Amino acid sequence: AFFQLNGLVLGLYPFDKLAKDCHLPGSPPAGAVTIAYNARNEADVDEILAQAVAAGATLHVPAHKAFWGGYSGYFLDPDGHPWEVAWNPFFPLAEDGSVILPD
Repeated sequence: AFFQLNGLVLGLYPFDKLAKDCHLPGSPPAGAVTIAYNARNEADVDEILAQAVAAGATLHVPAHKAFWGGYSGYFLDPDGHPWEVAWNPFFPLAEDGSVILPD
């Protein structure tokens, strides 16, 4: 389920499906959550993942064509939390970068 929140989107996704997508098996840790950054295009996904790694993150899932039709990858921050960087052709971005859910 996706909810529009003033330029942000809250997505609720079952942990088992998220764990499969970001290659983190096992049961959810307490307070399990991931954050997704929505990029404007595939090249931006690659660039943002590289910037995260340069800043100390670990590349966890390299960018790839996703089963849902976009392009995404994951990095782990220094505390081990997964962050997705994705280009979603079905979620347009406004000029200011906010996400617009389609009708």
